[in-house]
Amino acid sequence: MWIGFAAALVGLIGIAVIKGWGAMMGVADFLPYSVTASFPFSVIPLFILMGYFAFYAGLTRDIFTTARAWFGHFPGGLAVATTFGSAGFAACSGSSTAAAVVMGKVSIPEMRKYGYDPKLATGAVAASGTIASMIPPSVVMVIYGVITEQSVGTLLIAGLIPGILEAILYSGMILTRCRINPALGAALPATSWKEKFVSLKGTWGMLVLVAIILGGIYAGIFTPTEAGGIGAIGALIMALSLRRLNWADFKDSILETGKSTAMIFAIMIGVLILLRLFALSGVSGAFTNLLLGLAWPRLGILTVILLLYLFLGTFLNVTGMLMVTLPLVFPVVVGLGYDPIWFGIIAVRMCEIAFITPPVGINVYAVRAVTPDVATEDIFRGTLWFLVMDFLNLVLLIAFPAIALWLPGTMKR
Repeated sequence: MWIGFAAALVGLIGIAVIKGWGAMMGVADFLPYSVTASFPFSVIPLFILMGYFAFYAGLTRDIFTTARAWFGHFPGGLAVATTFGSAGFAACSGSSTAAAVVMGKVSIPEMRKYGYDPKLATGAVAASGTIASMIPPSVVMVIYGVITEQSVGTLLIAGLIPGILEAILYSGMILTRCRINPALGAALPATSWKEKFVSLKGTWGMLVLVAIILGGIYAGIFTPTEAGGIGAIGALIMALSLRRLNWADFKDSILETGKSTAMIFAIMIGVLILLRLFALSGVSGAFTNLLLGLAWPRLGILTVILLLYLFLGTFLNVTGMLMVTLPLVFPVVVGLGYDPIWFGIIAVRMCEIAFITPPVGINVYAVRAVTPDVATEDIFRGTLWFLVMDFLNLVLLIAFPAIALWLPGTMKR
């Protein structure tokens, strides 16, 4: 059963048992509307739509072409280009899975053409796609912000430096492995400096979108929802001006945005019904008191919470995982004195890990769909070194919270 409907079923039955049929019908009547009519959540379809328009505008291929010109002559350079291409596309789309699918179609054929190890090629795409959860605009950040009542704009800005750090760690690992074992990924012929700079013209669309979205949010000119609307219109105008968007593609963008939004909202509605059961039954308060009552150092309790995310990420999707856990663990985190914006980055980092951990590593299955000749287990093996970098990134964020907090601290409020 789909997680949204499973959560709703358990929640409604539990509420009926505890509070009666009338209370259950009240929840079933009120909650779906309250979620779908929430203004902050309206940014989700706007970010998704912007990603589809950016895809049809050809920004993904343009970004990858530029990254290839600059990094292709290194051992493993095409995988590095994939990493930075994914980071670039992440700045135009809030969907990790969409980033993996789009970049997989663009970069994997190129890497296979030059004899790259299939595990490295597919693993790089699956892992690099997760950067879209960190670099704004990020749908996952929006969900965290709305659930915890934190500033979505501040969260989006806070994810920028950690996302760039993630791309750098991935790239460093790829270059090191391919230098030690050149058979993993061959170096391409070097391009001239002229060719490198000429390739930059393909990135103007991405840079304009990033400047509009991040610049506007950072300077306090408009809200994240307004930024999503402006970004979607900007991507549409670019796609039309480049004559890369036809009527069929436009209709497909609208339809796929609707499908993705419906899926996300169905999960949110179902899980919120389940959370209402948690609140009525006293589970939420009992869990908070249990963890805060432990005679452990706060880092030890944080480690337990992170292990909980690691476990849940093996069989829950990201939206369900965040919505089930945050009402339980967020009061604990705040009670321990941790910054809620910083913890948002940590929680999203754990979500990124969930995207590529078996058995429900959704990015792995997305890449498998575009490379059916590569076994699923080989793609999972290809992500292992990227998971090592993910945990290193996590350690750095815990040891140096300023990585996430410095930039939002300079924002105009």
